[in-house]
Amino acid sequence: MGAGALSRDDQNDCRVRITGLVTALRSEAACVSPGRIPFNQPASLNEQTLLWLSGMGAQSARAAAQGLQQHGVTALVSFGVAGALSDRLKPGDLVLPDAIHAGELLPIDRGWRDRLQQQLPSTITIVNGLLADSNVPLTNEKAKRDLARASGAIAVDMESAAIAQVAAVAGIPFIAVRAIIDPVHFSPPQALLSAVNPDGGVKPVHLTALLLKRSVRLGTLLEMGAGMREARKTLSRVIEAAGTGLASQD
Repeated sequence: MGAGALSRDDQNDCRVRITGLVTALRSEAACVSPGRIPFNQPASLNEQTLLWLSGMGAQSARAAAQGLQQHGVTALVSFGVAGALSDRLKPGDLVLPDAIHAGELLPIDRGWRDRLQQQLPSTITIVNGLLADSNVPLTNEKAKRDLARASGAIAVDMESAAIAQVAAVAGIPFIAVRAIIDPVHFSPPQALLSAVNPDGGVKPVHLTALLLKRSVRLGTLLEMGAGMREARKTLSRVIEAAGTGLASQD
C-alpha cells in the first residue's frame, strides 16, 4: 500500500461526521444536555457531538464556531431561540431557515435541513424562510417590522450569521435550529439588558432594582418566561426526536 493510501479503517474514520452545536444561552444548552455545561469552552456530549455555550452576540458565536472547528467538528449548528418578524409565528414555533440574511445570503445545508425536518413530529409547527441577523437585540415592534421589510426574513437572531460564515469559510455543512421565543408585537425591554449575564442568566440585584423603579414590569417578565418555556419545550423535542447530532447529514 502506497504512502498516500488509506486503510479501510482510515476511510471509515474519514466518513465520521462530528457535529458542533453553538448555543448562546445556558437555557438553550440545557435543552441539549441536562448536565452542567461549561461556559465558553467545548463540552463533549458523545463521540460525534460537541457543544459550545458561547454567550450572546456575533463575536462570541464566531469564536465558539472557530473553536469547535479547531476541535475537529465537521458540521456546525446554530441552536437556540429567535424573535419573530412575522405575525404568523408564535412562541414555540420552530424555524428551520432556507438561508441566513446578513446583508448577503449565507447558505445552509438544505439536504441536511430537510432530512431533519422529516424526522420531527408533526405536532411541532415548522416554518421555513429567511432568518435575519441583527447585531443588537430588537427591543420594540417597529425595529422588528423594519428588519422584516428590509430583509424579507421571518425571524431574527444575533448568532446564526456568524456561525454560518465560519462554516462557509471552512467548507463544512451548517444548519440553524431556532425556536421562537417572542412574537413580533412583543420584545424584551431595553432596560432589562443590564440585568442579564452574557449566558442569559439573570443578575438578581439588578433585576430587583429595575422592578422597584418600574423600569421593567412584572407582567413583561412573566410573558418572557412563558415564551422561553414554549421555545425550550420545542428545542427539547427536537433533540429527543433527532439526537444531539441532529440526524444524518449525508
